[in-house]
Amino acid sequence: MSRLLGIGDSTVDIYLSEGMQYPGGNTVNVAVQARRCGMATSWLGCLGRDMLGDLTLNALVMEGVDVSHVQRIDGPNPWSRIRHEGADRIFDGSNPGVRSRYAFSVDDARFITAHDVVHTSVHSDLDSRMAWLKENARVLAYDYSEHWERPGVTATLRHVDIAFLSATRRNAAECEDLMRWCAGQGPAIVVATRGAAGAVALQGGEVVAVPAAPAVVVDTLGAGDGLIAGFLVAHAEGRPLAECLARGAAQAARVCGHKGGVGPGAPILPGQPGLDPSQIVRQSATTPQAEQTKPQQPTKGT
Repeated sequence: MSRLLGIGDSTVDIYLSEGMQYPGGNTVNVAVQARRCGMATSWLGCLGRDMLGDLTLNALVMEGVDVSHVQRIDGPNPWSRIRHEGADRIFDGSNPGVRSRYAFSVDDARFITAHDVVHTSVHSDLDSRMAWLKENARVLAYDYSEHWERPGVTATLRHVDIAFLSATRRNAAECEDLMRWCAGQGPAIVVATRGAAGAVALQGGEVVAVPAAPAVVVDTLGAGDGLIAGFLVAHAEGRPLAECLARGAAQAARVCGHKGGVGPGAPILPGQPGLDPSQIVRQSATTPQAEQTKPQQPTKGT
């Protein structure tokens, strides 16, 4: 059986308006959703030694994701505050906590190599580590969200095999131009998600598009991560590009049917992390977190 590794970001999405919170973050969501698609998956990242770290770890274990290389670190677990106004979702601040405090070992490098697909993201604080990841990954996927033009991020494209972009504000022609530009920087496959307009992919100069799959929408948080997971599972099976996209669209629709990127969630508790606005860490609107916090370098030999 093929294996997928999510490496990097995690968060707990705190739904302030509803009194509930859900483990998530792009690489956590992809690992869980790929596992739900039948693939063996693992997650490697940093979790705080607090109740939010416990919530995330327990969810991963419950979903059957390999957590043998998760790093528990003294300090706050990452979290994001979310408010809802009608159907609108409003992000209300976050704290990256221990997210970037990696201490990779030789054993971690071997663990990465044991997977068929390795997936990371623009929010994982690993951009300075991309060459090392590429050396150890058979196939390296990266979710750029809408941040492919951030300073320092574009340089990562030369290390990436499969690039995922969020292009909900672009028409079909603009989307194709963007994908061709992206492919020119290195990735063999570029996938762009367009929300209700579906998704489109580019490989070997060929463009393939699929519509969004029908869904009963409860919450769209994590739907794009579901698409990535479904796509990567099908790709690992050697499926053609159109089928990979269709599998991704179907998984995205399933994610829309429940709250949060990863369910079932837990009630917000009085006094827990993330409720005090003074704990919010303000980040630059143009500079990714990876460039604000200098990460620890990998152990020699990795």
